[in-house]
Amino acid sequence: MQQTDELIAPIDIDTTNEGFTLILFNDSHHDFDEVINQLIKATGYGYDKAESITLEVHNKGKAAVIMGKLEKCLSVQNVLEEIALRTSIEVNS
Repeated sequence: MQQTDELIAPIDIDTTNEGFTLILFNDSHHDFDEVINQLIKATGYGYDKAESITLEVHNKGKAAVIMGKLEKCLSVQNVLEEIALRTSIEVNS
């Protein structure tokens, strides 16, 4: 699978874009439904938003999940990593 540095437009949980972006990376260990369900659990997004992020991760190798405060990114990251999804948090420039 080809990976690029291009990300989907992140969806805000918070009303602010300050600080950080949580990135989700593709892997070969989880199926679409697992990732979609975990995104819904972690973020509260509806099915369509979670599916869109999952497809972006699959097609591009990674996708932005949320932007906001570090605490919120860490909270969502912890839930995603419950099933060993690979993530990172980047500082917004």
